[in-house]
Amino acid sequence: MFALVERFIGAKVLEVSREHWLGDQVALEALVRLTDEELKHQELFRRLEAMCAGGMPAGYAFLPQPNDVAQAVLAASNWAVLALICDIELFSQAHYRSSIDPETRIDPLWKDVFLFHWKEESQHAILDEMEWLREDRKLDAAQRDQAVDQLIGLVAAVDGICQMQAKADAEYFVEAAGRRFATDEQRAIHATMLAAYRWQYVLSGVQDARFLEILGTMINAGQGARISAALAPIASAVH
Repeated sequence: MFALVERFIGAKVLEVSREHWLGDQVALEALVRLTDEELKHQELFRRLEAMCAGGMPAGYAFLPQPNDVAQAVLAASNWAVLALICDIELFSQAHYRSSIDPETRIDPLWKDVFLFHWKEESQHAILDEMEWLREDRKLDAAQRDQAVDQLIGLVAAVDGICQMQAKADAEYFVEAAGRRFATDEQRAIHATMLAAYRWQYVLSGVQDARFLEILGTMINAGQGARISAALAPIASAVH
């Protein structure tokens, strides 16, 4: 999933770097390095997937197609996409801090990979915030209102991906576990997996204090209410 989102992150950051080509060369260098690191992360996760696949039962499938997702995301405005990217950079850090860093009984290589991924993403989040704020200063009230609706649409699309993959992963787990599960157990497995994915890939980012602080400087009360209303069904399903 991280490799999936990094596909469109790299493309968007490379695109916005154009505005610095003949201007702030420090900003340009920072964004080019960010893009290079996102490309590196994609290769990193491809290698991890190949290593994991060797010990996994047959039948696993990751259903979302990175290029299709990227094309859909990049059709939105710069403001909406940069908002989503900032959310992603923050939830990738929450992922490491909450589920990997405290653990003592996980594979050392796995932990090491995500440690260095977290370190680079913590720098990316700062750059994403700066570019998002810079983009916001270009917008008038009507454009920002439209961008808020686009952000809501992007979050809904991410939730759709979570639902699709959680279903596939729950079915894979049930098939590969080596024992039979009752119908209610299968439902519980699916519900638990979906709640975990929704927390990781939606809520842990949009509820992050820094994300809320940044967003709060840009939007009005009505726009904030629209975002909260869109997130409410996801949050209630998780809690």
